[in-house]
Amino acid sequence: MRFTVFGAPGFVGRHVVRYLRAAGHEVMPVSRDNFNEVHGDLGHCIYAIGLTADFRTRPFDTIEAHVSLAANLLRDADFQSFLYLSSTRIYANSSDTLEDGLLSARPSNPSDLYNLSKMTGEAICLSSTRPGVHIARLSNVVGPNEAGSDTFVGELCREAQQGHIQLRTALNSAKDYIWIDDVSRLLAEIAVGGRQTIYNVASGVDLSHQAWVSAITAATGCSFAVDESAPTTSFPTISTARIRDEFGFTPSSVLGFLPLVLNREAA
Repeated sequence: MRFTVFGAPGFVGRHVVRYLRAAGHEVMPVSRDNFNEVHGDLGHCIYAIGLTADFRTRPFDTIEAHVSLAANLLRDADFQSFLYLSSTRIYANSSDTLEDGLLSARPSNPSDLYNLSKMTGEAICLSSTRPGVHIARLSNVVGPNEAGSDTFVGELCREAQQGHIQLRTALNSAKDYIWIDDVSRLLAEIAVGGRQTIYNVASGVDLSHQAWVSAITAATGCSFAVDESAPTTSFPTISTARIRDEFGFTPSSVLGFLPLVLNREAA
């Protein structure tokens, strides 16, 4: 099958491209350099363009990446399916994490710009009336060599390399993490044959900071400490009923890949 992956140089994008090619599919990777050259039948589109940690300092780029470019493709492109990558972060102010549940955000909160832009990207997908449009809300994706990523786990890995981890949030804080290979497989399956419009792509299991720190310190021998009065950060457990029921999904243990996460094995 033919796939077009927008945002191919990014972390998720490049792993999806590698997975699809290994499965024997024809893949066109799209970056800033060749975005304007994309035309004709794009087959199954996976839209992985996005900003993460730097969205607060690049608000206009955030809107362009999460809304404007996607809207233009939904309006003009010729495709068989279109899969928009959103984020489970949009559940931050919600009481549950069901895909069809009510979402909320506060425009005056700078941190909510990311959530609002992803919600708007989802809204244009749902309002486009194009057939074959899907949305995947990704939780915290973990992969090889996390030290190169601007994520919480990436920060832990970088500090471990320096010999000491200093936690700024409490050990009982927890998030949902999913391994990148699980993500790549699920995205391909959703793009080609998803029966629902919106899917949470997550493990459905919360992993504590304590679990991460214990595993990393045991593997590296580094020390750790926690800031005095460090706050506990938590998040609603992500519902994964749809991907379990439709695709028979069973999540991999991200801690089982710790040597890869720490870049102590070849990816």
